[in-house]
Amino acid sequence: MLKPSLQLKLGQQLTMTPQLQQAIRLLQLPALELQAHIRELLESNVMLEPVDEADGQGTLEGIESPVAEPEPAPPAADARVEVVDEHWGEQSTGPSESAWNGEEDDRQQEFADSSGQSLQEHLLWQLELARLDPRSLAVASALVDAINDDGYLTESLDDIANTLKPEIDVDAAAVEAVLQRVQQLDPPGIAARSVGECIELQLRQLAPDTPGLAAAIEIARHHLERVAERELAILRRELRTTEEELASALLLVRSCHPRPGATVSNGSAEYVVPDVFVRRTEHGWSVEINAATLPRVRLNHSYASLIGRSSSHASMRAQLQEARWLLKSLEIRNDTLIKVARSIVERQTGFLERGEEHMRPMILKDIAEAVEMHESTISRVTSGKYMHTPRGVFELRYFFSSQVEGADGSGTSSTAIRAKIKKLVKEEDAEDPLSDGRIAELLSGEGIPVARRTVAKYRESLGIAPSNERRRTGTRQM
Repeated sequence: MLKPSLQLKLGQQLTMTPQLQQAIRLLQLPALELQAHIRELLESNVMLEPVDEADGQGTLEGIESPVAEPEPAPPAADARVEVVDEHWGEQSTGPSESAWNGEEDDRQQEFADSSGQSLQEHLLWQLELARLDPRSLAVASALVDAINDDGYLTESLDDIANTLKPEIDVDAAAVEAVLQRVQQLDPPGIAARSVGECIELQLRQLAPDTPGLAAAIEIARHHLERVAERELAILRRELRTTEEELASALLLVRSCHPRPGATVSNGSAEYVVPDVFVRRTEHGWSVEINAATLPRVRLNHSYASLIGRSSSHASMRAQLQEARWLLKSLEIRNDTLIKVARSIVERQTGFLERGEEHMRPMILKDIAEAVEMHESTISRVTSGKYMHTPRGVFELRYFFSSQVEGADGSGTSSTAIRAKIKKLVKEEDAEDPLSDGRIAELLSGEGIPVARRTVAKYRESLGIAPSNERRRTGTRQM
């Protein structure tokens, strides 16, 4: 017979506290999303206030650490990584001196070009000046609505006629007549129903005595596939033209824009805001957090000092605790980002000084062991964060790559192998391009044993055509 009993056990369990959850969430937010999140918290938590730029500048501290590199080059023999960081304690938790003005905090961090027009607005503006009768103007407006961003008419004439009924009773023939008027608008080639028609519309705006114009129009109507397949000999026989006339016609066809709408439509610009700046100094490489991305927020001591012990202040004490957690989480995020960035720069000084061919193989585990953190934390830090270097702006994930074991036991980064393949193709003889097997042999001669299929995979990822197509086209498609 079973009897009830009590048992005592000891164990450990990882608990995701609200503070830990907030720290993890802030750690993986990109700079712009983090600033938006801080603005929302400033609206909801009275214990937080923004810091003016004049008051929020902390002192800068330089921390130098030697760079570990297996094959140091003479200019980088005594290179050092200098970390320039800001004290969060001075800029985030200082006493309040001024009240918060919401209008000042709403200043934009990115600048978008809003001066241009959309494609539809550009076409409708021209229709207003075309002096069309109300019936034709309504049909033309319906046609403009059916044009996509590339400038092509995406709906059939019958469907457009049906959308106008019963207010306007038109058939496909009447819509076709108005379409011809719309196709005369700017940009040339607009409202075409196919690539061939788009090119033909652009060609018909040229002078009739243009050399090769008739052949170019014929190519646009019936022979674009021949041009795409580069069957020029067959094309010349079908057109019954000379090589000079065919060359002039092809030059006209290739000068046309296949997506005329793209010349007018201007989507909002997307900017990449670097989280870290890397610069070369007299002491080595300097790693500095981008001050523009740092959330300038601090504790409002004016309100915090008014909180008493009575139960009526419970909600205020909760907001005060949330504000302190936020500041601590932001400090953790800042420290973690600078540690990871410094560790990356220490390992990739060869890339910074000599280019992609000197990129070292590196995985998340390498950085995790260097900064004594978990790999998942490194993954969150490097996702959506960007580093500004003298060689450009790169996502932190760009510096991580797998390795290929060399003949001497050392590893070569896959990024470096791609750069070497790109260089070999760029310097090859156009009359005798290098095959994948030949490239594999050249890399093996440099101590990088790679298989032919590996070279083919890397070549395709670079957008480089096979050797037979490079020989035929005379271009490397770099």
